[in-house]
Order: sequence, then structure tokens, then C-alpha cells
Amino acid sequence: MTQNQLGCNQLFYGDNLEVLRKHVQDESVALCYIDPPFNSKRNYNQIYNNIGKEDTAQAQAFVDTWTWNSMANEGLEEIVSNKNGLFTAQSINLIVGLEKVLGRGSLFAYLVSMTQRIAEIYRVLKPTGSFYLHCDPTASHYLKLVLDCIFCPRGGQYLNEITWKRKTGKGETNHKSNKFGVCTDIIFFYSKSKTNTFHSQFNFDADGYQDYVDKFFKFEDEQGRIYRLADLSSPSPRTNLMYEYKGYLPPKNGWAVSLETMQEMEKEGRLFFPKNKNGRIQRKRFLNELKGKPVQNLWDDIEMISSQAAERLGYPTQKPESLLERIIRASSNEGDTILDAYCGCGTTIAVAERLKRNWIGIDITYQSISLILKRLEDTFGGDFTKEIVDKTTKEIVRPARLVLDGVPQDFESAVALANKQDDRLRKEFEKWMVLTYSNNRAIINEKKGGDSGIDGIAFVLDSNDKQEQVFRQAIFSVKSNKTLSPSVVRDLFGTVEREKAVMGFLLTLYPMPNLVKEAEKYGNYQNKLLGQSYPKITVINVLEVLEGKRLHLPTSVEVLKKAERKTQDNITNDIFGS
Repeated sequence: MTQNQLGCNQLFYGDNLEVLRKHVQDESVALCYIDPPFNSKRNYNQIYNNIGKEDTAQAQAFVDTWTWNSMANEGLEEIVSNKNGLFTAQSINLIVGLEKVLGRGSLFAYLVSMTQRIAEIYRVLKPTGSFYLHCDPTASHYLKLVLDCIFCPRGGQYLNEITWKRKTGKGETNHKSNKFGVCTDIIFFYSKSKTNTFHSQFNFDADGYQDYVDKFFKFEDEQGRIYRLADLSSPSPRTNLMYEYKGYLPPKNGWAVSLETMQEMEKEGRLFFPKNKNGRIQRKRFLNELKGKPVQNLWDDIEMISSQAAERLGYPTQKPESLLERIIRASSNEGDTILDAYCGCGTTIAVAERLKRNWIGIDITYQSISLILKRLEDTFGGDFTKEIVDKTTKEIVRPARLVLDGVPQDFESAVALANKQDDRLRKEFEKWMVLTYSNNRAIINEKKGGDSGIDGIAFVLDSNDKQEQVFRQAIFSVKSNKTLSPSVVRDLFGTVEREKAVMGFLLTLYPMPNLVKEAEKYGNYQNKLLGQSYPKITVINVLEVLEGKRLHLPTSVEVLKKAERKTQDNITNDIFGS
């Protein structure tokens, strides 16, 4: 899959560095926004709908740490040798210097990783393209140096350091901290050239806006229009602006507009003439044409997503759609391509789709990919990710509205995912198997060791002897070995019994007829709520999953929150244009 299919949105499952290099063409992206992990040494948890105990109703989405390892070492060598010709002399010297200052530790590993990716992002941006990097004060000062060294020597520009006040409250001061609470994130805004796309944004709800209106808009014309007076003098002298108009002499530097424009403004009733000819002509600014208060680089009008917000999905670092809407509206146009190389739960993608932009999303964890697919279907319709085929002719009536890349589509790619050597992807095969087979109705167990044979948990609605509704656990275990003895089935059954679960699912990479036969020995589970029975142990292999076999438990519980559904009118407009 290459980007020559652009116009069809693309969602990539994999390392963004590899995806950028293989699939995204030079100068093809109008806007890139990234919200990468911040190297803040925190473990983030993806919170699911509260079901049972809190410690069983969450799964770790990612560990926000870096270590110096062989991958970091390869990245350093690549930058210093300028292997792909992407790095400026300034960025190479910066990294060489930072190694001497920071040493080969986690922070330096993080900066090496970010330098590689920022260089690729610079490559794929159009000459009019813009880049927004969302970070926090943990490493923002280092990241700005990296950005300066990659963008500025080639004609790019540093435009803004945007401060987003993401929360209110006391922060660390609640806990007798020795520092002030942190309630802001940093968003660096760069352009690839001095001709970047930019549309000023305005806000009617900004603090002080109504006070500004009340203070200055004090006049009313004969047509009932409220207006204020504004200066009409030029900031610098120009010969063609030094003219007398209707007996009024020009200001010291001349008028702000040409004679032709002045005449047009008078016809439209936009000029104020003082009675005294020694006075100054002024411009009328009408209230009904006011767009709102211009947005500055302090964004304190966009709140974090509250626990009750309809758009909240429970993803640990989910950003509000209004934040991405401001960025996308400011630095792109309809039909442009938007890139998010760390797309998480898909906020950038969802907003880009709503605003009629094309998009490319990349994420390295299947939890994010599965959540994004569900979000798109919930928001834009259940057929968003599927092609529509005429049942009679078998012809494609409408292709899927996205191309999904990197997710196993055949046995060979499933084997490749299972055998990934990258430690970041160690559990990705397990995640893909559990989430795909369970239709996103399972929670991933992220423990790196000692997981007790449990790779995922789903919850089943049942009733007890008192006719009360209760939640029961179903356990998933994933194995990628080529051969397995029946003992793994016995072990899974033992885990089911120990955890007081009702069912166990053994998901295997290779077909295992011996395990299927062994599973039949353990009988059935009787769901009292519906009076139906299900196998106590079920064995499923990758080929069955690829052929579409899925978990079908009518009483299983949704563990991921639904995205807010758009109105049919909006969906129709997004598909066919308004």
C-alpha cells in the first residue's frame, strides 16, 4: 500500500518511522499534528467502562518511558552518519552535543527517536505545510532545539509556542508538593516555508470579549448597525497613500487604504467624517461583522474532556475535539491531507473526517487501532470501515472509506506479527488476536511478566441464584508456538477455575486439532440469564479469525465506550459534500 491511493484515508498499524519512510510521499501532507508520549516516566492506563473491581477494569495502554538500547543506538548512528540525507548539519551537531550533556540514558533515547521522526515529518510536508508538536514541560525545551535545527536551516519557520491550559485545580499542591502545580501543555507550531497555509481563528467566548464589546461598540448608524471607530492611518509612509480626501488632510504617514478603496468604503457607509475638517476620518467596525476575539497563543478556552463528556472514550491522553478542530481549521483547507503519526484514540482522524479532510493515521499499538475503527463506525456509521458490495452483481458499490494497513490479513502476516523482535511489539500479536476475536469486548492484560496465563478478560452478564444480574469473567490466553501439548488446555481450565471465571478461550497461531479435542473434555457453562450453554473451553486459531470467526456471546458486556454518533445530515454531508 502506497500513498498514491490518497483520497482514500489510510490507517497504519506499525512503527511510525517505518510507515513514514515506506508509505508517505515527499511533500504530500498539508498539516501534521502529533501528540507523542512525553518521556514523563508515567505509566498510563486505558480505563474501560467500570465493570467489577477497578484493578480488573483497566489495561495499560502504553508505558511512557525510553531506555537506551540497540534501537536507540541504531537511531544515533543513523543521525550522525546522515544515512538518508534528512538531517541538517545543525541537527547532527545538536545530537552529538546532547549526548555529551545527557549521556546515553532514557531522555537521550527519547530525543534520538523524536529527531528521526521529526526529520521524516519535515520531508512529507508540502512547502505550504504546517507542523504542530504537542508536548509538556518535561522535555519541551529540548524538543524546540530539535525542531529549530530541522526546520529553520531549510527555510522553515518557528511560528508559535502555544500554551494550552488543559486543566484547572491545585495540581501537585494538593499533596504538599515542593513546586507549583502544572496545568498546561505546550504545542509548538512550525511551518515548512514562509508561505504556509493559515486562517486566523476567532472566539466569541474568550475571557474579556463581552467587556471589549461593551466598552468600544458604543455607536449606532442610521440603519441601526452598532459599530466602533478604528484608526485609518498607515503605519508606514507610502506615496500613493498621501492624498487629501473631501477636504480632510492625510495623517502623517498617509491613509491605510488607496483612494479607490476609500471611495468604496464611503459607498458602503464604512467611514466616519468628523464635523471639523481638521479632524481625522475613521473606519467603522460593525459589531455584526465581528468574528470574535482573535485567538492568541494562550489557549485557555478549551477545556479537558470531563468524565461526563459525550466524546470521552476513556483513553488516557485523549484530547478534546475542539483542540484539534482549531488546529485543522487554522492550517488546512477542505480536501487537504492531515497526518497524525501518534494517533492514539483517533481524535485527529475523527475531526479531519468531519471537516472533510483526507487523513493518514499511524499507531504502534493494536489497542489504538481497534479503538479508532470502533470510533469511526460509532461516529460515522457502521459501514464506514467496510466496502459495500451489490449482492446480485458482487460489484463494489462503494469502497471502504479507509484503507487499513499493517493489520494481519493473511496467515503469513499474522506469523510475522507474532515473531516481531521489537520489544515494543512483544504483546501486539496477543492484543490483535484477543481484540479481533472478541470484537473489542475484551480487556488486554498488559503485565510484562507473571500474567498467570491471562492475556485478556471479557465480562458476561449472567444471573445468580437470587435472580440478580451479575458479571462473570471469560478469560483469553494466546499462544504462538508451532506445537502445543494438551497440558496448555488443562492449564487454562485451571486458571478459569482459580479466577472463578466461567469460560476460557485459547487463541493459537497454528491450528491445533489435539487441543480442540482436549477442550471437549471440560463440558459447558450454563448461562442462567438466558438459559443457554457454551463450551467451558474453546480453542480458536488464526486462520479461523482471519476467515471472520468471532466471539458471539449475546450477554457479553461492552468494555469500550461508544463515540458520539453524528446526525444523519452531517454524515451525508461528509460523504457526498454539502
